[in-house]
Amino acid sequence: MGGERTAGVEGSGADAGTPRAAVVVLAAGEGRRVGADTNKVLLPLAGSPVFTWSLRAAADLEYVDAVVVVVREADRGVVQRHLTGHEVVVPGGDTRHGSEWNALQALAPRIDAGEIDVVAIHDSARPLASPDLFRAVVEAAASYGGALPVREQPALVPRDGGPRPVHPVAVQTPQAFRARPLLDAYRRAERDGFVGTDTASCVERYTDLAIHCVPSPATNLKITFPEDVALAERLLRAPR
Repeated sequence: MGGERTAGVEGSGADAGTPRAAVVVLAAGEGRRVGADTNKVLLPLAGSPVFTWSLRAAADLEYVDAVVVVVREADRGVVQRHLTGHEVVVPGGDTRHGSEWNALQALAPRIDAGEIDVVAIHDSARPLASPDLFRAVVEAAASYGGALPVREQPALVPRDGGPRPVHPVAVQTPQAFRARPLLDAYRRAERDGFVGTDTASCVERYTDLAIHCVPSPATNLKITFPEDVALAERLLRAPR
């Protein structure tokens, strides 16, 4: 996501068995605030580029049938050197929404054929998203329609005895949704010229899927500034 937006906590997912899932890894940004001359997801993190940690998490999911990596054309060669050869590589769009649409078009034949039940879309600038977090959102999406990882945020104190506010949460990735409604939402958005801020915004506009919130650990940080890379490395090297 370009940032963490807020939502009210709706609930958590339940066991959905073993859905057939595809994982989209977004690696087409630039990340100028990190202060590097290269795409921030290509920066080294504990001996490997940042984006590769997300691919490792996806690979640990036993029911992932497809992985799509979205990259800038300028980075394609570097990215492909770190892939296994089983991933599908597609070019990034002008926006995050455009990148997601490109990935979904690559998956469309298999979604239309009923071969993929759930699609999880993840920002590779969150390299510490664990297999357990991927599994939780995929299974919740299979059960309910959609799932978002969230972190609770401090609620505002009501003034003058006013009503209690909705408890806000920061929405992160991976975000997961049932594949066919997700693809249909992006097809309709393409016809309308709609550009969403994140995956959930397009789903909310064009579907009636229930979107459930899954608790996210504090370690699911986003690489935005140089100190974030250092913190992520310390967390990766810390004893489990």
